[in-house]
Amino acid sequence: MTKAMPRYSKTRRIDCIVGARPNFMKIAPILRAFGDTKRCTIRLIHTGQHYDESMSAVFFDELGIPAPDINLEVGSGTNTEQTARVMLGLEPLLVADRPDILLVVGDVNSTVAAALVATKLLIPLAHVEAGLRSRDRTMPEEINRLVTDQLSDLLLTTERESLSRLVREGIAAERVHFVGNVMIDTLYHNLSRARPANDTIALLANGTTFASQAMRDGFGLVTLHRPSNVDDSAKLAGIVNALAEISINLPLLFAVHPRTRARLVADGLDGKLAEPRILLTSPLGYLDMIGLMKGARVVITDSGGIQEETTALGVPCLTVRDNTERPITISEGTNTLVGSSPNALLTAVGEINGSGGKRGRVPELWDGKAAGRIVRHVLDFLDQQLAA
Repeated sequence: MTKAMPRYSKTRRIDCIVGARPNFMKIAPILRAFGDTKRCTIRLIHTGQHYDESMSAVFFDELGIPAPDINLEVGSGTNTEQTARVMLGLEPLLVADRPDILLVVGDVNSTVAAALVATKLLIPLAHVEAGLRSRDRTMPEEINRLVTDQLSDLLLTTERESLSRLVREGIAAERVHFVGNVMIDTLYHNLSRARPANDTIALLANGTTFASQAMRDGFGLVTLHRPSNVDDSAKLAGIVNALAEISINLPLLFAVHPRTRARLVADGLDGKLAEPRILLTSPLGYLDMIGLMKGARVVITDSGGIQEETTALGVPCLTVRDNTERPITISEGTNTLVGSSPNALLTAVGEINGSGGKRGRVPELWDGKAAGRIVRHVLDFLDQQLAA
């Protein structure tokens, strides 16, 4: 009979790193769950990778995330520049005030930078959302995932299949724990607070005919930001032309990322989206976005998180990429990869308009309780470290 691991009363210090919009949705329920225990204190460090109001501050407000204890304010730059700035800013903080463990989420540059610093300082590292793979090393996020997982002492996964991927990469199975999807914790926690889609559309349409068209015909929601789509002028032009054609039968609300807007203007494509049945907006807050997702007939995106959220909501999702690090959203959920071919996108939207599209099911442990499991594993890990 295995002897139970003793519980230790010492208060432990956990540093949590966030840097960009996707991180905020993942950290919010984790902070709440840590707050329910008296066994640890939390220091929240914001790297400032996303720094403007629409991409950062509004999410702290809407999700009830406390103000960061520290903001490194690294700002924009190339992948290498951002990673280096985070490392340079974070290292002296961790040397001066060393935590018992560093917790990182997702796959942004701040994640891998923090992982590198923690490892060099011999600080234990926990990675939430470990084991996701697109097998596309042209994506910076894929490199970030691979490096962070190799450096992590505690790997917390969103799906069971991640274990076999990580073991094939030489990671010991005992370091890996299936906890479910913390993004869905945030979705379920906030869904009742989301503004109804029709109310958001009426507000954003500002007296134009788009609101009545969308309420009458239904609407599609569009987000695009990945360099593979927006930095290639020919590819972006093909997507824009497809969106204009789709809007003939289905009004589209396009929440335009800053980098996407810059490329549309630089390539002279913004005029092609000036259609009465296309509504262009700036990036939206989380509560508006989940309300729009819930009300949409289809979501067209290249975002990883939105693939998961649409699966949980049962809304068809068309991912404008050739691969995804979240294959469970295809095998079990509502997601379909359409690549970057305009014709494939047009065909897929036509099928949804005709049949209502893919509905799928919610994957295992996407139940709104992942954060509690994450906290338990982190505290168990710290108990084991203290007992060693």
